[in-house]
Amino acid sequence: MRSRSNSGVRLDYYQRIVHRLILAHQEPVTGLFPASNVNSHAWIRDNVYCILAVWGLSMAYKKIADQDEDRAKCYELEQSCVKLMRGLLMAMMNQKDKVEKFKMTQSPYDSLHAKYSSKNGLPVVGDGEWGHLQIDAVSLYLLILAQMTASGLQIVFSLDEVSFIQNLVFYIESAYSIPDYGIWERGDKTNHGEPELNASSIGMAKAALEAMNELDLFGARGGPASVIHVLADEAHKCQAVLQSMLPRESNSKELDSGLLCVIGFPAFAVDDAQLIHNTKDAILSRLQGKYGCKRFLRDGYRTPKEDPSRLYYERWELRMFENIECEWPLFYCYLILFHAFQSDKRAVEEYASRLEKIMVRSEDGILLVPESYAVPQDLVGFEYQKPGSQAREVVGRCPFLWGQSLFILGRLLQEGFLAVGELDPLNRRLGAQKKPDVVVQVVIIAEDNEIRDKLAEHDLHVQTIAEVAPIEVQPARVLSHLYTYLGRNRKLGLSGRKSRDVGILSTSKLYSLKDRIFAFTPQFADLSRFYIASDNELMIDILKGEINFLKSAWDLLGRPLVTLVLKRIHLDQDKIPLAMIQTMRKLKSGYINGTRVMLGSLKDFLNTSAITDLSFLGSTEDGYPDRLHPDVQTYLDEHLLRSFSNRSTMNLRGGQLRPRTLRRRMSCKGAIKKTRSINVDSDNLGMEGPSPLTERRLSSIVPPPWLQANKQSHVSVFATTPEEGPASSPLHLGNELSVRENIYPVDPHHSRSAIDRRSEFVRQQEMPKILIQRHRAETNFADTEVEELIAMLRETENLEEQGDILQYLVDTQGLDFNTAGLGFKNKSEDNASPNANNAAAGMLEEGRVVTVRDLLKGLYEKACQQKLWGLVRHTAGMLGKRVEDLAKAVTDLLVRQKQVTVGMPPNNEHTITAPLPEVELRQLIHDAYGDDESTAMLTQELMVYLAMFIRTEPQLFHEMLRLRVGLIIQVMAKELSRTLNCDGEAASEHLLNLSPFEMKNLLYHILSGKEFAVSSVARGNLSIVSCKSSRVSKKSQIGLGDPEGEDALIATIDDRQGQWLRRRRLDGALNRVPRDFYSRVWTVLEKCQGLAIEGRVLQQSLTQEMTPGELKFALEVETALNQIPQPEYRQLVVEALMVLTLVTEHNMVPTLGGIIYVEHLVHKANQLFLEDQRKVQGDATLCCAKIKDGKEQQQAASGMLLCGGAAYICQHLYDSAPSGSYGTMTYMSRAVALVLDCVPKHGEMECAIS
Repeated sequence: MRSRSNSGVRLDYYQRIVHRLILAHQEPVTGLFPASNVNSHAWIRDNVYCILAVWGLSMAYKKIADQDEDRAKCYELEQSCVKLMRGLLMAMMNQKDKVEKFKMTQSPYDSLHAKYSSKNGLPVVGDGEWGHLQIDAVSLYLLILAQMTASGLQIVFSLDEVSFIQNLVFYIESAYSIPDYGIWERGDKTNHGEPELNASSIGMAKAALEAMNELDLFGARGGPASVIHVLADEAHKCQAVLQSMLPRESNSKELDSGLLCVIGFPAFAVDDAQLIHNTKDAILSRLQGKYGCKRFLRDGYRTPKEDPSRLYYERWELRMFENIECEWPLFYCYLILFHAFQSDKRAVEEYASRLEKIMVRSEDGILLVPESYAVPQDLVGFEYQKPGSQAREVVGRCPFLWGQSLFILGRLLQEGFLAVGELDPLNRRLGAQKKPDVVVQVVIIAEDNEIRDKLAEHDLHVQTIAEVAPIEVQPARVLSHLYTYLGRNRKLGLSGRKSRDVGILSTSKLYSLKDRIFAFTPQFADLSRFYIASDNELMIDILKGEINFLKSAWDLLGRPLVTLVLKRIHLDQDKIPLAMIQTMRKLKSGYINGTRVMLGSLKDFLNTSAITDLSFLGSTEDGYPDRLHPDVQTYLDEHLLRSFSNRSTMNLRGGQLRPRTLRRRMSCKGAIKKTRSINVDSDNLGMEGPSPLTERRLSSIVPPPWLQANKQSHVSVFATTPEEGPASSPLHLGNELSVRENIYPVDPHHSRSAIDRRSEFVRQQEMPKILIQRHRAETNFADTEVEELIAMLRETENLEEQGDILQYLVDTQGLDFNTAGLGFKNKSEDNASPNANNAAAGMLEEGRVVTVRDLLKGLYEKACQQKLWGLVRHTAGMLGKRVEDLAKAVTDLLVRQKQVTVGMPPNNEHTITAPLPEVELRQLIHDAYGDDESTAMLTQELMVYLAMFIRTEPQLFHEMLRLRVGLIIQVMAKELSRTLNCDGEAASEHLLNLSPFEMKNLLYHILSGKEFAVSSVARGNLSIVSCKSSRVSKKSQIGLGDPEGEDALIATIDDRQGQWLRRRRLDGALNRVPRDFYSRVWTVLEKCQGLAIEGRVLQQSLTQEMTPGELKFALEVETALNQIPQPEYRQLVVEALMVLTLVTEHNMVPTLGGIIYVEHLVHKANQLFLEDQRKVQGDATLCCAKIKDGKEQQQAASGMLLCGGAAYICQHLYDSAPSGSYGTMTYMSRAVALVLDCVPKHGEMECAIS
C-alpha cells in the first residue's frame, strides 16, 4: 500500500468530486436523483448508475480506513447508497398492484413505471403516456441490489420487502419472451411506441436472475426466510435467447452500443468468450466515432435533422439520420470498464486518452462527461459527404451523471484504489471462463418389486420407490405446485409464482423440507401430459437430449441428478422394452452421447447433489415459520397417497362379430380418413386452395369412386388403396351433388385416389352446410342406425373400427350424445325414439351417463397402449387435447426470431408473430385445418419437436426466418411417398401412423437436409436410412430394419434423377435462403424502384426506413416470397434475386431502372432453357420442349405441364444444378441480361451460389 498521505489525499479529491457532482443532487427525502435542475423526474436506470460511483468510493475508503474520519466518510457514502436503493424500492412498492397484475397480463400498461418523482417517489406520468415497460431497468436494480448486499450493505429491512423483491424476480423471469421499450425507452426505432424484444433487456434480466439466486437479502444476519429463490431454467432461457440474438439488439436495431453493459460490466451476461468478442467488434466497427459511439444506426435523437415538435419519426425520414447520428462519450466509459475487467491495460489507456480529449472542463477544473455530441446544423452537408470529418458540438446534459459515475469508477480502478473483484463481489465476471466437465448422475427407480426383478434379469439392479425412503420421489408437477407458494404475501396482496413450468435444471436438484428430502422426476416423464409421453423411444431420445443439455447448462454447486421412475405403463407386452435396456446399459458404461454419467442409487448421490431448501413453505406470516403452511400440508398429504397410482380405463365390451352388422359397419368405414387433408400429389405440392389458373369439371375426367358401381369391399384395418375406399356410405348421401365443380386443375394421367383426395378437400370446405343437411335428412332413421352402431361398437374388438364408428357418431350426434343403454335389443320400440334417447332423458347404464366423449377417451387410452398412432392422433384431436407445452414451444421458436405459420398456403396459412396463450393457439390451428383433427394434432406435435431442435441444435435453423408447419407436413408426406413408392393417400396414412419418435426423426432428417431414404419394414415401424454411403452405418438407421433389404433399397435410390428438384423443394418449404440474402436484396432494392414477387411489390422506400441487416426488412422480403405457394418455384425466384445481387455488387450498371418483375426473369430463363433443350435434344423435348402443335396449346390452357412442373416452369429446369453451362444460374444470368437491357456479359458464366 502506498503511503497514507498520497492515497488519502487522492481519495479525498475524488470524494469532493463525487460530492459536488453527484451527492449534491440527491433529494434528502427520497434519496433519488432528479434528471436535471429543471426536471425533477427520477429514472430507475439512471439513478442506479449514478450511485455506482458512490458505492465504489465507499469501498475504496473501507480499505484504507485507519483513521476515524475515514471510517465516517466510508459509512456516510454507504448510507447514501442505501438511501437511494431504498428510495427506489419504496417507489416500486407503491406500485405493488402493478407487479401482481403484470405477472398475469404482461401488458405494457401494467408494468412498473420507468421514472418517479424525485420529491416524493410517486408516479409522474400516466400508464399509457410513456414507454414504461423497461425490463432492463428493474433487472439492473435487482442486479446492483444483489451486488451491494454481497459487498456487505444492508438495503432490505423486512420480510415483506423480501417477498416484494421475490415478486420482482417473477416480474423479470419471462424477460426472454416479453417485448419492452428497452434501454433507450423507444421500442421500435421509428419511436411509434411499439415494444420489441431487446437483447440488452434479456441480458440484464439473465444477470439479475443469476445474481439473485439463493441470495440472502439480510446478508450474514439472515435466515432461510430472507433467501430469494430463482428457477435456474428461467435464467437459462434468457441466456439461450440472448445468445441467439447477439450481436443483434432487436428486430429494428441490428446493433446497439447499449449491449456493452450486457457483455461487460455490470451484467457480464454472456458466457461465450467468442460471442463477447464478436459483439464488441461489431459495435466498434460500425458505431464508434471520434466522440464516443452512436447508440444505434439511424438514431435521430438530437440530430439537426430531427423534428423536435413530434415524438415519432416518419418511416421515410430515417434514411436522413444515416451518418449524422449523435455520438455518446458514455460508451467510452463502458469500454474502459470492459477492458479493466479483462485486465487489458493498453486498451484502458487508449480509451481513457480518447475520453479525456472529448470531456468538458468546468470553471473549477473538474472534467465533466457530456451527454452527447451532434453535428452542427451548417456542417450536415459535409458530414454526409465524408462521414466523421466534421467537428461536433455538445448537446444535452453536462455533466451526464450516468456517464460521470462510470468515469469515476474507471479512474478508481485505473489508480488501484479498487480491485475489479470489489465491484463484482458475486464473481459474475468469471462466467466466460472454461468450466470442468459436468458429470450427470442418473437414478432409475422401479415402481414395484415386479419391475425391479425384471430389471435384475438384465443385470440392472435398482431400488423400488418404497426402498428409497426416507427420500420421497414425486413428479415435477408437485414441485411446480410448491413453487406457487414462493413470494406469497397477504399484506402486500402478492400471490406468488404464476408460471407452472419447471424445467430440467430445477428437477435435477434435491429439495429439503424440514426433515424430509424430495427428489423430482423430470417434467417430460409426466404421463398425464400428452400422448407423446407414451412413446418409449421418444422418451429415451428426450432423456438423452436433456442429459446433453445438463452438460452444457449446469452451473450450480454439486452435480445434476436425474431421477426416473420405471412404471407398469412403460412395459411392452409385460416385458421391458429393448430400447430402455440398451439405454440403461449405456448409462451404466459411464458415457452417453459424449456426456459423462453415473448410474447409482439416491443415497449414494446425497452428498454430491445440489440441495435446495424449500423453507419458503413455512407459515411465516402467521408467526410459525417452522410449521408447514396448512395448504401445503394438505396438498402433500393428499398427493403422497395418489401420485404414482394408475388410473383404470373404460372398457368397451367385446363379443363375436355377427353377420347382421356387417352391412352397417361398411357405412362407417373410413370415417376418420375422410377428415384428412394432407395433399401429396406429384404435381402440385403446396397448391391447396382455389388455383386461379383454370376451372375444370371433375366429372369430365373420371367419375368419382363413390358414383361408380357399388363394389362390396372387404374389411381391412387400413384402407390404403382406393379399391378399399368407402363403399356406399351414409356420409355421402347428403353431398353427392356438392362436388360438381372442381377448382383444381387435374391431370388425366393421375391415379384415381388423387382425384378422390382433391374432392375430399372440396367436401371439407363445404362441411358446415353438409352437416346441417345431413341432420335433417337422417332424423327418420337415426334411431335404428345409432342403435345398431352402438351395438356394433360393443361387439367389435378392432380399435380402428371403433374409431370409425365413433367418428361417425361425433359427426352426426355430437360429443355429448349419451349412449348409455343403447345397443341392447330388448328395448321397447317406442323407447327408441330419438327424443326419449337423448342425453336429456339421461338413460343410465348402471346409474351413469356414458357420452360419446367418454367412449372416445377410453379408445384414446387403449390406442396409446397399443401404439396405434394414427388413431391416437385423431382421437386426441377430437377430444380437443392439446400439447401441454404448445405455448412454450411456440414461444421458444418466436423468441429466437423465427416466425411460425400453420395451415396450408396460400389460402389457409396463419402466421404467428407473437407469443399467444394456449387456448388461442389451439383455436388458430383448429381454424387453419378445419375438420382435419389428425393434421391439427400433428401440427402441434411438430411444433414441440421444432422447439426441441432449436433448443439443442440451433444451427439447423440458420438462414430460416419462418417455419411453415403446413408445408413441412406436406414435404414429409411427399418424401414418404417418394421413398416408399406409394400414392399420396397411402403416404399420408403412413405419415400419421408414424410413432412420435419416428416423426421426430423424419423431421430431423428433413431439417438437416441430408439425403435419406425410408424403407418400410413392418406396419408402424419405419427405418430411415441416410444415403451417405453404400453401406448403412449403425447411427443412421432408425427403427428396426433388416440390413439386406436396405442395401438393395439404397442401390435403387442412388440415381441422381430428381435430386435438385428435391433440394429446391425442401429448401423452399423450409424457407431456407443463401447467406446474407436479405441484406443483398436490400442493395438491389436501392438501385431499382421496386421488386415485384407474385403480385407483392417491395418498394424502394423500404431502404429509406430500414437498414440492410435489419430483421424487419428480412421479414418484408420473406412475406413477399411466401406468397408463392410452390416451394420449388419459390427457390428459383430466390436464385433469380441472387443473380440480381451479383449485378449490383459488381457495379455493372448504375441503376436497374423501374420495378423489376422477378418472375419474368424466371420464365425467361425457362424459355432459354427450352430453346437449348431443343438444340441438344435434351430430356425436356419429351414434355415442354416438344415441337408446338395443337395438343400442347390445349395442355397449356389446362394449367398443367406434361411433366407436372409447377407454375409453368419445366420440371427439368427445377432439376438442373445451379452451376455449369446448363445450370439454372447461367439461364438466370442470360435472362437478366435480356430483360433488364443491361450489357450482356461475354463468355461462359460460372456461378458459385448453391
